[in-house]
Amino acid sequence: MIWKVALKTFNGIWPMLVIFLVGLVTVRVAYILNHREKFCFYKEFLTLVFLVYILLLFQLLTTTEINHGSGINYIPFTEILRYEFGSTMFIYNVLGNIVLFMPFGYFISYYIKAKKITPLFIVTLLVSSSVELVQLKIGRSFDVDDIILNVLGGLMGYLLYIGLTAIKNHLPKFLRRDSFYNIICILFILACVLYYYKFIGWGF
Repeated sequence: MIWKVALKTFNGIWPMLVIFLVGLVTVRVAYILNHREKFCFYKEFLTLVFLVYILLLFQLLTTTEINHGSGINYIPFTEILRYEFGSTMFIYNVLGNIVLFMPFGYFISYYIKAKKITPLFIVTLLVSSSVELVQLKIGRSFDVDDIILNVLGGLMGYLLYIGLTAIKNHLPKFLRRDSFYNIICILFILACVLYYYKFIGWGF
């Protein structure tokens, strides 16, 4: 269900994404060539993935299911406990808010090389709070439970980053080389292209 919502959001903004990415990639390539920087494909790819994710995230949070009658919930766990565990609404509103911010927690931790959880907690809290305040101004509701769930998702993303970093540090040297991760990224892109053209299915 969450995957379908993400695809629907993507379909709604893909023209903007194409223009944005072409412009960004062009400028980045020109910068690398002009300054003769070392090019690392997987790092550049991760940066693009993060930027696309941010665009999709905030498009989703500010345009999906807009309520014309605004509401405010300042009491923690009120909405979380309202949904029956395992129900469609629980998956969409509780798990969905957690899952949406897990990549955010991972990417932010990756880029700031977070060694402690506090910076990530503050960043996620500020970003999620700003989203809720903006939603209130555009006809949606402010819900403190959404902030709690988003922060939880961000913290889980941080733990994922710590776990993957620990695993990477214990891998053989040839599995820690940039060339290995470049190949992984190329294979991932190829899989996405094949999925898009219906040559393979991922069961979503």
